[in-house]
Amino acid sequence: MPIVLDHTIVPAKDKLVSAEFFAEIFGLTVKPGGGHFAQVQVNETLTFDFDDDPEPKRQHYAFHASDAEFDAIFVRVKAKGLRYGSAPYNHTDGQIYTRRGGRGFYFEDPSGHLLEVMTVRETGS
Repeated sequence: MPIVLDHTIVPAKDKLVSAEFFAEIFGLTVKPGGGHFAQVQVNETLTFDFDDDPEPKRQHYAFHASDAEFDAIFVRVKAKGLRYGSAPYNHTDGQIYTRRGGRGFYFEDPSGHLLEVMTVRETGS
């Protein structure tokens, strides 16, 4: 059996605001219930558990998406008026990148985490 990431804790200035933002952009839902975490099921094996942290350290989270999912996410990012860009250190240039035969872009969540969406996996697998 391969090792699979089950969940990760995402520090957030406001866990519910961040979970709702993430769910809306990625076309997901925040799990119901009022537990310690605001949880979003990312896929069949991964849950993001948002937790309150008054000063969260900025993290980078990268997501592989199909072309159709990419397009839908990109439309939602633009509809919210979010700044996006083509590189981790140039994530507000209003451009997407093309590399390895795919497309991608970066944008920030409400806690300053850098989110990346790409159509071709970084590992090429």
